[in-house]
Amino acid sequence: MSTPSETSRATPRETTEGPVYTVTGGDWDEIAAAAAKSDDERIIVNMGPQHPSTHGVLRLILEIDGETVTEARCGIGYLHTGIEKNLEYRTWTQGTTFVTRMDYLTPFFNETAYCLAVEKLLGITDDVPDRASVIRVLLMELNRLSSHLVCIATGGMELGATTIMIYGFRDRELILDIYELITGLRMNHAYVRPGGLAQDLPPGAVDQVRAFVKKMQKNMAEYDKLATGNPVFKARMEGIGYLDLAGCMATGATGPLVRSAGLPHDLRKAQPYCGYETYDFEVPTADTCDAYGRFLIRLEEMRQSLRIVEQCLDRLEPGPVMVADKKIAWPAQLALGPDGLGNSLDHIKKIMGTSMEALIHHFKLVTEGFRVPPGEVYTAVESPKGELGVHAVSDGGTRPYRVHFRDPSFTNLQAMAAMCEGGQVADVIVAVASIDPVMGGVDR
Repeated sequence: MSTPSETSRATPRETTEGPVYTVTGGDWDEIAAAAAKSDDERIIVNMGPQHPSTHGVLRLILEIDGETVTEARCGIGYLHTGIEKNLEYRTWTQGTTFVTRMDYLTPFFNETAYCLAVEKLLGITDDVPDRASVIRVLLMELNRLSSHLVCIATGGMELGATTIMIYGFRDRELILDIYELITGLRMNHAYVRPGGLAQDLPPGAVDQVRAFVKKMQKNMAEYDKLATGNPVFKARMEGIGYLDLAGCMATGATGPLVRSAGLPHDLRKAQPYCGYETYDFEVPTADTCDAYGRFLIRLEEMRQSLRIVEQCLDRLEPGPVMVADKKIAWPAQLALGPDGLGNSLDHIKKIMGTSMEALIHHFKLVTEGFRVPPGEVYTAVESPKGELGVHAVSDGGTRPYRVHFRDPSFTNLQAMAAMCEGGQVADVIVAVASIDPVMGGVDR
């Protein structure tokens, strides 16, 4: 018979049939140490590709030991659209139709960041009409509200708080109605154009926005009642997805992640654009470094956005919404045609009957596009998820040579491993939801 291992407690006893060993159990500490060294209990699981809390298709590769996550990695690319490459085959104005589809929950931020870069290359930043800049700020802050509502609604749904999900989508629907009134679409607007806007605000838009602000200010209290002081909600989020300021700096995290670590970094204050330096608002911070702190920050940012929207409505003055240079300005004299689409037939009739040169300019602008001087720029805006940057390169032609977006969802996902490793499997969803990644922006 085989000899027992040396670690076993065995006393040999000689018999006529040979030595007999009596084996007893080992010391408990030794057994526990041996089990800890064993890899038998550690398994690799795929969480996804799926939607929960990611607003897109994300795959998480988790190594788990029992219920504890020992290693976490992201698998991305399932929503890759090649938008950045497509921009190289379209005119500068046509680019807005593509970039609005990147982070599809924050289309106005994508459009504005891109157009600010094009305007900087053209050297017309200061020529953009004030009314166009105010409307851009108005729409971006409404967009910040709608994006945070989706984050809070879907994040709550993942925790089992289905009521907050219903409330969040109810209020977001009011904002989408405003988008539809102003741009004709609920998403993918292509409303912000290089030099200004596609068209002015339609009749009734200001009144509808004012009514929404009044209603939303009342509704904000419901989120506090449902979640902020709810002991079950707090217990599920406090201490989860921990990422301190050093972790944010190491991973490049921005937006609510860095503000939940106590740093009041906001590009609207640090590097103002579109006249943000003239608006009165606060940058909320927290020192919790966890998912609950990010939830509180998003709630307070929604209140600050309502303040900014009110200021935009008060300072809207009559005026143009596109630069005066007709060699750049896409026609903004749009009207609803019999086909239900926005068009500028009256403008075309006018230039066809009065100016051959104007007709030629219009034809070249629509078919070929305007030329942008050679150069490269980087512009950034504060999207609901963090710093959204655009690196645009021109070779002097009518199409971009290269456009690359620094999407905050992509950068913030780098922090996923630091936030999840050492925690429970069930807490991974909470941590990812607090990042609020949109996979359209990650994969582009």
